[in-house]
Amino acid sequence: MFSTTTVPANSKLSQLDDCAIAQLSPAALGLMASFFKVLSEASRLQIVCVLQTGSKNVTEIIEATGLGQANVSKHLKMLTQAGIVSRQPQGVSVYYQIANPFVFDLCKLVCDALSVQFEQQSQHLEQLGVLQQVN
Repeated sequence: MFSTTTVPANSKLSQLDDCAIAQLSPAALGLMASFFKVLSEASRLQIVCVLQTGSKNVTEIIEATGLGQANVSKHLKMLTQAGIVSRQPQGVSVYYQIANPFVFDLCKLVCDALSVQFEQQSQHLEQLGVLQQVN
């Protein structure tokens, strides 16, 4: 989906041409944005994390997250509609599991990027602290 071709840093037009996302139609970009929107809520990310260890029913998800039943049900519906989670009826219960495990790769990429960003911010703050001590 994403191009990994390297281009000169000063060649923004070349970067845009090589980017597979830039080739998508507005409708396809809208679908992509909707997918990311589903993952943009902390409670849904909590549910996704709980399901990383395997399928669970609503009661187990509630116990693991501390979220209310109505809230969990609402979020599970959104996650299911987005294709991130699937549901499997078993007797009188419904069990939910991750439908697309790549979501964990995506989360790891974001966490890694945030870690680098926070490290850079920390270094900048240290530099400011040194500057304040000098003055």
